[in-house]
Amino acid sequence: SFLSLLVISAAAAVAVTVNINATASHPIPKTLCSTYVSNLIEPSFVSTDCLQSGDGGLYAELLKNRALQLVETGTSAASLSGWQALNGAAISVVKDSTPVSSALPNALQLKVPTGGTGSTGFANTGFSGIKVTSSWKYTASFHYRFPSATNFNGNLVVGLQTTSGQVLASTTVAVTGSQTSWKQITVDLSPTTTASDTNNVFTIQVDAASTSGQTINFAMLSLFPPTFKNRPNGMRVDLAEALAQIKPGAFRFPGGNNLEGQTVERRWRWRNTVGPLVSRPGRLGDWSYTNTDGLGLLEYLYWCEDLEAEPIMGVWAGYALGGASVAEDQLDPYIQEAVDQINFVIGDPAKSAAAALRASLGRVKPFKLQYVEIGNEDWFASATYVYRWKKYVTRLQQEFPQLRFIATTRVNDPTLTPVPTDYDYHDYNVHTWFAQNVFFYDSFARNGKKYFHGEYAAISSNPNDIWGDRFLFPTAQGSVAEAAFMTGLERNSDIVFAGAYAPLIGHVSNHQWTPNLLGHDAGAIYLSTSYYVQKLFGSNRGDEFLPSTLPSQTGTAFWSIVRNRASNEIIIKIANTGTTAAPFTFVVPFNNVASTGTVQTLSGTGSQSNTPSNPNLIAPRLSNFTPAKTFNFTAAATSFNVLTFVAS
Repeated sequence: SFLSLLVISAAAAVAVTVNINATASHPIPKTLCSTYVSNLIEPSFVSTDCLQSGDGGLYAELLKNRALQLVETGTSAASLSGWQALNGAAISVVKDSTPVSSALPNALQLKVPTGGTGSTGFANTGFSGIKVTSSWKYTASFHYRFPSATNFNGNLVVGLQTTSGQVLASTTVAVTGSQTSWKQITVDLSPTTTASDTNNVFTIQVDAASTSGQTINFAMLSLFPPTFKNRPNGMRVDLAEALAQIKPGAFRFPGGNNLEGQTVERRWRWRNTVGPLVSRPGRLGDWSYTNTDGLGLLEYLYWCEDLEAEPIMGVWAGYALGGASVAEDQLDPYIQEAVDQINFVIGDPAKSAAAALRASLGRVKPFKLQYVEIGNEDWFASATYVYRWKKYVTRLQQEFPQLRFIATTRVNDPTLTPVPTDYDYHDYNVHTWFAQNVFFYDSFARNGKKYFHGEYAAISSNPNDIWGDRFLFPTAQGSVAEAAFMTGLERNSDIVFAGAYAPLIGHVSNHQWTPNLLGHDAGAIYLSTSYYVQKLFGSNRGDEFLPSTLPSQTGTAFWSIVRNRASNEIIIKIANTGTTAAPFTFVVPFNNVASTGTVQTLSGTGSQSNTPSNPNLIAPRLSNFTPAKTFNFTAAATSFNVLTFVAS
């Protein structure tokens, strides 16, 4: 049977009636609304690819420069970033003669001056502060040793305090000067009061008089608050909960450019991101900061499970951002690295050393994996991608015929063999581009190829300087334009299996890239207008698409309509990118229509943004409306609206 759905907009001179099939045109993939992380943070992608999006962001570790990875020895500000001496102590970075591990050669050396009184030691300032809450239990850990044996017996006082010296939490640890090999200490800190702000530090101190003249080395220091779902070495609760509320269908990791490295040697290497933290050397990221790799491959995989999101995993594919491509006859070791990475995720521990490593880390059961992305943005090196893709995919298809491999060049440019089944698109542009490209995928051939719109964002309103004149925070007009674009992704979800806003996370003041979906500082998170758009789509996904009258390609109002089969819930999404209201009349093709429905509306004026000083300026509003077989609705200027009601 064929039913009718009529959509009439103010832009239409004559109402158009559309006959539709009651069984809908195609299912909506669960992965359609996705997120993208890129390890730490770089200027293209929470992506984590941006400064303090992974370390100092989603990854819950509170100490900055915790393991002194990749820093020079001495007392320079760069080497001691995050660290400061207290009350006359001397601290420096030393290359320990007996390092805590081969991965971490450096130690923080504390020298207690002679003749001192009171407490002395060192502090860590965190990532622009530390949030201290009395309802939380913090877990602190560190390794220590005396470089030379002494007769000292005494205590270390481990604690949290304000920068003005008020003690918020403390505990004592007995240490002895005979401890010349490394010993790990783990303690809990339970604050007795909640700090009024984030101007707080983590401290390790000694009694200056009884410890006079002593030298103690410290390595791999750490401080964790409670984490999302109580995962050890896990995610920051508020950021993780906000992302979980989007209900993302997929999560891409370990990022875009962060995967590649500026040189071949600086590429992301999965083996360096798994196992004990003392075994992770870290790496210099693409944008000149160190990635601790505490947020590693195993953490990403558990994170996907906690989100109930499909993992989309990238493998390094022989190209570095600095321009180097590995020669064809030298690719085999890197391809084997990719094989091992995939086996770590899904391999049989009885057949694969990489899978056996996973099992030794407590995870015998394979993880879920369907999609593997070969490189990132390889249109920058498309000439060499021809042979790189061929060698990688030929081998990987032999090893893992059940997986889908995503190409990262332009579609069919260049021609690739084996023929890709999936492509990854990226688009950063002015807000008007997104409204003008709602029909981007409508003309694509239905020939078996699938598409992942892996990075997109309205980042500017200046077409003459998109990259230099970017928004600091997402704007109302930009977010509504993204919503319009997403209605096109939803309409074409028979070939578009996922889409992801990027970058995902950024610090509100210490950043290298803007805008970001989620802003944060040490104490709070800030939900952008684009975050709310993503959440409204993710929470109102539906499972089948209902065709309707198509919007005008040159208009300003765009819509898509989906249904949840089990509940008979109809979901109408309307993005009005125009500066005037857009009235609609909907004619519903079902005999039984509920008498009440809900409307969620996100609206603002032009360049308005949610900011740290006004974080709740724009948020979705919930209201009721009366649906019927024919009903009217007016979409406010610069608004995104989600209408839901039951009909059968």
